[in-house]
Amino acid sequence: MTINWKTYSCHNLHDEMLVSSNKPRHYAVDLCNYLTDLSVDELTDYKTAADLAIQTMGVTFRVYNDEEGSIDRAWPFDIIPRLIDKKEWQIIEVGLKQRVKALNLFINDLYNQQNIIKDGIFPAQLLEKSKNFLPQCKGFTPPLGIWAHICGSDLVRDSDGTVYVLEDNLRVPSGVSYMLENRQVMKRVFPEMFDKYTILPVDDYPSALYDMLAQFSPRDIAEPEIVVLSPGIYNSAYFEHAYLAQQMGAELVVGNDLVVDDKDCVYMRTIEGLTRVDVIYRRIDDLFLDPEVFNPDSTLGVPGLMRAWQAGNVALANAPGAGVADDKAVYAFVPEIIKYYLGEEAILPNVPTYKCINADEQAYVLNNIDKLVVKPANESGGYGMLIGPHATAKEHQEFKELIKADPRNYIAQPMLMLSTAPTMVDNHVEPRHLDLRPFILSGEQITVTTGGLTRVALRKGSIVVNSSQGGGSKDTWIVDMEAL
Repeated sequence: MTINWKTYSCHNLHDEMLVSSNKPRHYAVDLCNYLTDLSVDELTDYKTAADLAIQTMGVTFRVYNDEEGSIDRAWPFDIIPRLIDKKEWQIIEVGLKQRVKALNLFINDLYNQQNIIKDGIFPAQLLEKSKNFLPQCKGFTPPLGIWAHICGSDLVRDSDGTVYVLEDNLRVPSGVSYMLENRQVMKRVFPEMFDKYTILPVDDYPSALYDMLAQFSPRDIAEPEIVVLSPGIYNSAYFEHAYLAQQMGAELVVGNDLVVDDKDCVYMRTIEGLTRVDVIYRRIDDLFLDPEVFNPDSTLGVPGLMRAWQAGNVALANAPGAGVADDKAVYAFVPEIIKYYLGEEAILPNVPTYKCINADEQAYVLNNIDKLVVKPANESGGYGMLIGPHATAKEHQEFKELIKADPRNYIAQPMLMLSTAPTMVDNHVEPRHLDLRPFILSGEQITVTTGGLTRVALRKGSIVVNSSQGGGSKDTWIVDMEAL
């Protein structure tokens, strides 16, 4: 037998599959037993089959480095799924809906009355120095007051089992295509496990995304024209752009494919002539969307697009300016934001966060930087942060100077001991740290994917799960134990 759960050590952390060595959680008993019965050759065959499926399906991601430029790599995938009980998931789902509802109200308030600032809940200084607040959007309210139509909130679990929201991604959140492809790979590799468990589906996401986008069409027609606006083939998430367009039956376009006419309507160039566009699912950053309004040198966007959007002739998802809430300094205030707009306590807690803009909290961070994780307000992908316990004295000093020079741009958090899950390493299993990114769609109703993209830090001891820095992924199973 290749997998011996007696020798699997949870290292006093919360493991998603085992309570302790040789003691599976109630929803993982069948999976643990099944894996125990597999030989080395069978495990190797399953891993090979998964790799082949990923290669055949063309599932790739793009990474950048100074030596090789940009290169496509096969998506790193672990064949052991991550399981979550449906009962626990239902609480998480309600918490995510609460969070994104409050964030949309917050964004709309910032671009209009700014009551949350007038009432002293949110500091004006944070907004004044926000890199993602767009003055061009002031006084505008999009349909239904929704700015972030698609949100990806990252969840982590600490050693005591508490689920925290680590951050909210409200600009152009990515990764959902890998969630969908992970499920397809697992169905090919382990079809028998789908007979043993009632696993809630994720396959309906493209149709749910299409239906949500169609709700925002300015024209009342049966089949609005929806396009996915991509920066092009050299973007790191181009696979996802093409995948979602294909799955929705939408057109994949780049900026030059679109034109705005003198009536502020958007059209797509086709071989049959111009076709009116109703909804744009944009995967381009704000400042490159419209060279008439933002970066005049941008060749990625569409001249006049902001005029068309603000005239109500086209819908943009996510809306320009939604990134004002995609800011780690804003993240620190989300519990207060929920309380202010909804009159409710946050169902899902934030990770305890020190705001360096606050003098007392900044002093604590500077004095304890070797124990904390320090993050810049607007970086993503795990870049630009300091993991204090793993950093050198020189790096500690460098970050102290950065914090003192621009305290608004930094927050700090205790280093969580992220939960682990069994992960294949060669022909045996070892615990690896992970997180989870569910996706939330906001339209006339708010819907949450049943699960999300589980990202795994494949390097032993690492807590950085991003694929660009050596991370991989697992399929995420929300299992209904009552249906068995």
